[in-house]
Amino acid sequence: METPGRIAATPDALDFTVENVEKALHQLYYDPNIENKNLAQKWLMQAQVSPQAWQFCWALLSPDKVPEIQYFGASALHTKISRYWSDIPTDQYESLKTQLFSQIACFSSGSKMVLTRLCVALASLALNTMPEAWPGAVAEMVRVFQEEGGGVDGRARCMALLELLTVLPEEFQTSRLPQYRKGQVRGALGREWGSVCPLLQQLLRRTDSPGPVKARVLRCLSSWVLLDVPLSESEGLVHDCFSALSDPELFDTAVEAIVNAISQPDSQRYVNTLLKLVPQVLALQEQLREAVQNGDMETCHGICRIAVTLGENHSRTLLEQVDHWQSFLALVNMIMFCTGIPGHYPVNETTSSLTLTFWYTLQDEIMSFESDKQAVYLQVYRPVYFQLVDVLLHKAQFPSDQEYASWSSDEKEQFRIYRVDISDTLMYVYEMLGAELLSNLYDKLGRLLTNAEQPMSWQHTEALLYGFQSIAETIDVNYSDVIPGLIGLIPRININNVQLADTVMFTIGALAEWLADHPVMLSSVLPLVLQALGNPDLSVSSVSTLKKICRECKYDLPPYATNIVAVSQEVLIKQIHKTSQCMWLMQALGFLLSALPVEDILRNLHSLITPYIQQLEKLADETPNPSNKLAIIHILGLLSNLFTTLDISKQDDESAEGSAPPVKTAPPPPGPNPVVVVLQQVFALIQTVLSKWLNDSQVVEAVCAIFEKSVKTLLHDFAPMVSQLSEMLGQMYSTIPQASALDLTRQMVHIFASETDHFPPIKALFELVTSVTLSIFHQGPRDHPDIVDSFMQLQAQALKRKPDLFLSESLDVKAVFHCGVLSLKFPEAPTVKSTCLYFTELLPHCSDVPPLARVVQEDGKLLVQAVLEGIGGGASRSLMDQFAEVLFSLNKHCFSLLAVWLKEALQPPGFPSSRVTAEQKDNFSQQILRERVNKRRVKDVVKEFTLLCRGLHGTEYAAEY
Repeated sequence: METPGRIAATPDALDFTVENVEKALHQLYYDPNIENKNLAQKWLMQAQVSPQAWQFCWALLSPDKVPEIQYFGASALHTKISRYWSDIPTDQYESLKTQLFSQIACFSSGSKMVLTRLCVALASLALNTMPEAWPGAVAEMVRVFQEEGGGVDGRARCMALLELLTVLPEEFQTSRLPQYRKGQVRGALGREWGSVCPLLQQLLRRTDSPGPVKARVLRCLSSWVLLDVPLSESEGLVHDCFSALSDPELFDTAVEAIVNAISQPDSQRYVNTLLKLVPQVLALQEQLREAVQNGDMETCHGICRIAVTLGENHSRTLLEQVDHWQSFLALVNMIMFCTGIPGHYPVNETTSSLTLTFWYTLQDEIMSFESDKQAVYLQVYRPVYFQLVDVLLHKAQFPSDQEYASWSSDEKEQFRIYRVDISDTLMYVYEMLGAELLSNLYDKLGRLLTNAEQPMSWQHTEALLYGFQSIAETIDVNYSDVIPGLIGLIPRININNVQLADTVMFTIGALAEWLADHPVMLSSVLPLVLQALGNPDLSVSSVSTLKKICRECKYDLPPYATNIVAVSQEVLIKQIHKTSQCMWLMQALGFLLSALPVEDILRNLHSLITPYIQQLEKLADETPNPSNKLAIIHILGLLSNLFTTLDISKQDDESAEGSAPPVKTAPPPPGPNPVVVVLQQVFALIQTVLSKWLNDSQVVEAVCAIFEKSVKTLLHDFAPMVSQLSEMLGQMYSTIPQASALDLTRQMVHIFASETDHFPPIKALFELVTSVTLSIFHQGPRDHPDIVDSFMQLQAQALKRKPDLFLSESLDVKAVFHCGVLSLKFPEAPTVKSTCLYFTELLPHCSDVPPLARVVQEDGKLLVQAVLEGIGGGASRSLMDQFAEVLFSLNKHCFSLLAVWLKEALQPPGFPSSRVTAEQKDNFSQQILRERVNKRRVKDVVKEFTLLCRGLHGTEYAAEY
């Protein structure tokens, strides 16, 4: 085939003729140039919806074309029928139907993909004409294909009919029918089931039906039950599906059909049918056992899906049939067998995970009965749930070390997630079994650890501890009487394996709150944690456990502090842990030091920080290069994480959570805060580092983070550093402006702008960063959306905390306002959000800050224009609420001006969009001006208007709102 000319991008450039469509398809499939492919794709999409499609689609279906071309013809037909139905004249329905029938007959022995598209097109036609123009559509389809047809063999016709019947409900599910039509058509399809059911039954029961026909019948049933065909009406067919399970060729499709039939929401109305299904499911147990013995995972999986679907969807209905309690209990035990299926997930079995949600559902149903009924069910099902715990902990066990070593990293990750699911299930089961569950686990663990005769496998111990940890992590076990015993047992565990050690650590971590109430037990577990800190394999578990203990038990740790600091220092110097664990360790030490007397804090800080300070001094002298940059960022990170949690203002976070507040010790001692003492000592060094690295935003960020974390933790205790830091920030920002410096300035404004003593340095800093940023705006701010974002947040914070800042002669209020108007047009959504916040903070001050009042009066119209431009389509639709807030604020604080501005701004034709009429704009203005109280209503008006402006009103895109 010779290479055709390229298809042009514009529809007028080439007519949508058969030849051109074929050229474009050739380009799409065979042209190596991706741009040409894309052009062809675009052009073909336009061709598909063009009026000419009616002409070329039939021609493309002719028998001498290749399947790809025929497929495009069939797709174009479907597109025209499903999306442009209203263009088809009523008097053509009949001929269209006849043509489609004959094409389907032709293709019944031809290309499968073309046949399916044609069936989908006829299905779409049926849905558009049922029930008025084409009553009994399905009965007619069955009749047409059962008649002897021109030279097409019976089996091919039968398969084509089944394909048509299968796609019909599927097309209904995805069709774009309006809501009222959907209801009518669903009803009409429901009535047609009477024509489909006998046909499917007959084909499934005939001994001479070939396998592929039976498989297609099962697929067809799956498709129809999704229309909520009453279970009582498909009962016979579902019964036949159970018979089909014995045929390996049909097994998967039969499972799918059964699962779809019994999981329809409507099916619980048919109690008698459901009761008949239970023995049929139970009868599969033999096949299930054989599959387990033969290691046939697919069959196990399929049978388990059926049992779980019945149990999960209908546990309440089946529980209520008290006369049949034994058969339901048998079903529950069958599901238990599936939960405990032999082998390790996900390597030798993948079935057990399917059952976990069933146990939630059953428990929920039992616990929702009124108490006297519930008591009866608990008598039967509590023992089942105790058995479930044993089964789950058995399934959670690790395989032998040798086997585990052979697993791929993906299998290990799936097993980890599976254990998390087991953990969630155990936590849930605790609600039903209560404290007895913990005693049960404790007894087992005790027997295991004290039994000298039996050689103990670490896997067994680990799984029991894992069960404990799962429950203790989320449930308050402070009242459990077995925890002291458990803590007593932990040191007896022979920890000879990483997984076991990890679980021991996480278990201790889960009990940190309990340890805070029973500090005497700390001495038996803390040594284990400190020992584990030295093992890189236990990095995450040991560090997070130490952090939890230091946070929860800090007031009981002073006797151990020297030891904890020494061990931590040693592992930090040896660089045993990765960066994020080093940061957690510093946070742990921050919590620990917070509870010590000030002189001890300073002594410990000195020994802890000195090596880093020396290292930093050395690094500050070196010429900047990538490796010393990482080292500098690491040290600055360690300091900021330490200062995040080092808080001597005895406001323990406990009291906030509703538990008893800790005993308040004496008020903090006079004199500077230890963190401030350290910061003042290293301030000059940090300045030196900065001077070398001012160009590097990551280093600047790390420096700012130290101060930002300290300011947030210390609040007013940070006061002695305000003027020093303000000066440094000003110099930093003037040399090379970076967003992190603005964010730190915002923190300072937030905390110190209202304090008389600190107002001068904060005012000077605020004016300096404002004028520097204004000069960035003069040079062109588009390259710095992050700076603009942080700048607008800073301005909003200043307006909120200290509007007096805007009374200053040295602050160009008008220029900042203009920058805001400009920033509203940025493409980055976060920047626009922050800018809207600035304006909503600014407008209420029109009455009390004269410079702000002046600028709004003079330039408010520019703001209104920018907001309208965004609403008209200039900004992302996700920002409409923020624009609405600005309009609402304008209406509240400058009502009479807004009326004039809206009128003037909306005057020019085509603004804010060519799609809205003068009347629609006028209507919008009136609706906005009417709402001075109801902000929600303003948001709705703006959303409505933006859809009109974008031409999306009444489309499916609009529905996403």
